[in-house]
Amino acid sequence: MRFQELDISQLPRASKTSAWLNVGSRADGGNWRLPFLYVVGATPGSTLLVLGAVHGDEYEGVETIPEVFHRIAPEMLRGTLLMVPICNVPAYEAVLRSSPIDGLNLARVFPGHPNGTITQRIAYWITQKLIKPADFVIDLHSGGVTAEIPLLIGFTHSHDALGRRSRAGALAFGAPVVWEHPPPMPPGRSLSAATDLGVPAIYTEAAGGGYAYPADVSCFTAGVINVMKHLDMLDGHPEPQPITHHLSGDGDMDSVISTPAAGYFRSEVNLLDDVNTGQRLGTVRDPFGEVLAEITSESAGVVIMLRRVHRVHVGDNLAHVTRRLGG
Repeated sequence: MRFQELDISQLPRASKTSAWLNVGSRADGGNWRLPFLYVVGATPGSTLLVLGAVHGDEYEGVETIPEVFHRIAPEMLRGTLLMVPICNVPAYEAVLRSSPIDGLNLARVFPGHPNGTITQRIAYWITQKLIKPADFVIDLHSGGVTAEIPLLIGFTHSHDALGRRSRAGALAFGAPVVWEHPPPMPPGRSLSAATDLGVPAIYTEAAGGGYAYPADVSCFTAGVINVMKHLDMLDGHPEPQPITHHLSGDGDMDSVISTPAAGYFRSEVNLLDDVNTGQRLGTVRDPFGEVLAEITSESAGVVIMLRRVHRVHVGDNLAHVTRRLGG
């Protein structure tokens, strides 16, 4: 099916299907296409969209979404469940964060363009055909190959109805770390596209590292089902994990502590450690073990991201510090 021909309102009631959505042509004569799974309940209700692998080196959504699909039957569902386990297929095929075709990061080009490059087209059709008709969006992310991030649920928290609905969904999801962001959401994200369309949305992060840890997949699977219960799409009540950390910050992983020197980075702190302003987070050393740069925290708070790959080039992101809620 061509993505632009998809009409969610016309999906047959009481159905469960997997299909491919064609986005654009490939140089080999084939098509770039996205895997699409949906379940339409026997009775009307909310529409939930779940996205995975917006970055091609993040695998938690690739496992979580088929697991949820196999658990949900039309007769138990009220409403419609839409899921794309691999959004950034070009990057996924190449085991890269961004597309090797046009060099673009899918998580920075939403809402996309219908006549743009393949990444811009993917963003456009996801926005128009899936985010726009949804009542709630979950985007499953992790740290990918290079970054380590704790298992968390994130959202943009505002005091209007949209912010309150996003917050309620995040708390229902049930990750141990909750990270809320004051508006505005940085542009180009699936969440910023959803916000512009008035659709509440949340996202996850996890350890990543080129591997989907079973505990993270289990949390994400339970989290999606919890949100479905929260939206009254399924019987029962959400069963979230206890919250260990409630954090607040801008959530912009493009603006973090970076390295002024190339070399070998060794962190001296751990994820979720409390740090002070000016505290040393680690060092960058040359091949002889000599310190080229001391990396220090620019603020007091909690370590929310650390670089996983030791080898660094000038300007590579190394760490991010956010604050405890109310701190």
